[in-house]
Amino acid sequence: MIETTGDDRRFPPALAAVAEVEFDYDDGEGIDFEPYGAFDSAEETTDWIRHWTGNHELDGDAYRVFGQDGTGGLAALWCVRPGRPLTEQPVVFLGSEGERGVIAANLSDFLWVLADGLGPMEVIEYEQRETRPAAALSELAERHATTPRRTAREIIAEAQAEFPAFAEDLDELCR
Repeated sequence: MIETTGDDRRFPPALAAVAEVEFDYDDGEGIDFEPYGAFDSAEETTDWIRHWTGNHELDGDAYRVFGQDGTGGLAALWCVRPGRPLTEQPVVFLGSEGERGVIAANLSDFLWVLADGLGPMEVIEYEQRETRPAAALSELAERHATTPRRTAREIIAEAQAEFPAFAEDLDELCR
């Protein structure tokens, strides 16, 4: 079993595959997501969470940032399940204007959300989530996902029910 520690920044193969996809976001249509080819460094992540919260006592060990939207909001794995692999950690989004929320309970479910045509920002920003299935992302999810295919709506609801206090807990860290 892979331990999730502050030193664990090995990029999962599924995220490497996502990084190879070109996301099209024309005039508000499509997915506003720019995946990275590697996690941000521990130093970059610590700097980001300190600025996002205004709390300079925090470190970024709880997050593995792997992408952003066009405004600079970040998608990350949230390392909240001690001793579990990164692929089993929930996916969260922290927007540039304070938006925040849980997207999926694990990386596999996140792939299915992408396959339904929703990115991290769209999940958090838009209450009415209109899905637009994406063939290339569906194929990617079929290759890499270890969880059964479900709709983005089901996946998001399950993840947010599992971690209902994410936003409030994050607010407690803000100064």
